[in-house]
Order: sequence, then structure tokens, then C-alpha cells
Amino acid sequence: MKTFTPSYLKHQFLIAMPHMADPNFAHTLTYIVEHNENGAMGLVINRPQELNLADILEQLRPDDTPPPSTLHVPIYQGGPVQTDRGFVLHSNECSFQATVALQGLSLTTSQDVLLAIAAGVGPKQSLITLGYAGWEAGQLEAELADNAWLNCPFDADILFATASDLRLGAAAQSLGINLSLLTSQAGHA
Repeated sequence: MKTFTPSYLKHQFLIAMPHMADPNFAHTLTYIVEHNENGAMGLVINRPQELNLADILEQLRPDDTPPPSTLHVPIYQGGPVQTDRGFVLHSNECSFQATVALQGLSLTTSQDVLLAIAAGVGPKQSLITLGYAGWEAGQLEAELADNAWLNCPFDADILFATASDLRLGAAAQSLGINLSLLTSQAGHA
């Protein structure tokens, strides 16, 4: 008897296909933090919000004036779940109160990482999101089977060194795919 071993997408990118209708995920690139038999969790990494780190720090510490450098640190829409909760994907040379080590990356959910970034002593590379994307057991697998997503290997340069509006295309290009050539129409010759 052959045992089926599902292929999980932890530490990969999910590329939304051009026909993705869900407004939460249309034209998104998502980093998969965890994917197992219980479901999946990811962070959308190419949707900057109107907020910046200074705005967040003003809410956390209303009596302190945030450093001017924090005005240039964008906050991303990580997904539609728990949109008031912060998640920081960052390089793994430092750790904080609530840091989970990923493959060559870290994920921190405690405020101390934000204060360290603001003080200029945080991780060398970071991306801050509010909210996350979550899938129930089998849901992401079903969406992949329906061709809602493509997956590709994680690339730190796409996450940290590519402009947010170019990340989706760069991830697709890593597979040799030009998303603008894929049509959202089916069955038309």
C-alpha cells in the first residue's frame, strides 16, 4: 500500500493567479509561514497600507514622538484575519520576546521588534504586516487544485530588496512566467 504524502508549501511564495476574484487576494504575493494537515497561515507581502511605523508607534506609545525614520517604514496588509495584530518577517540575526525561527527568516509578533526597528537596532531586513491569511485544513490544497494560486520557492531578495509593486511579477518571473500574458478568460482561442 502506497502512503500519500501531501506536499506542503511552508516557506514558499503563493502567487495569486490573474483570475483570482477574492478582493483580499487579487494580485497578491503571499509568504507561507506554516502549512500542514491542520491548514495554512501566510502573510501578504505586496500590499502596503496608508499606515507607516510612526502611525503604529503613536498608537502603542501616545506619549512618545516616533523617530522621523519611522515615517518611511511601510505597514503591509498581511491578510484579512486579525487585522489589528502585527507580524514582522525579518532577517534572523536577532530575536525578540515572541520570535519564531523560520528557514533563514524569523517571524516576530511582539512589540519589542517594532521599538528596535524604530531605534535603529532592529533586524537588518524586515517587513511589517497587520493581519494574516489563514486557510482551514485542505482549503489551500483545494484552491491550488482549482488553479487559484501558483507556488514558487522563497527568495529573500523578492521579500526585502524588491519594490512592493514588483514583487508579484518577480516571483512569477522566477518560474519563467509573465503574469500579464496569462488571461483571466478561459476557453477563448
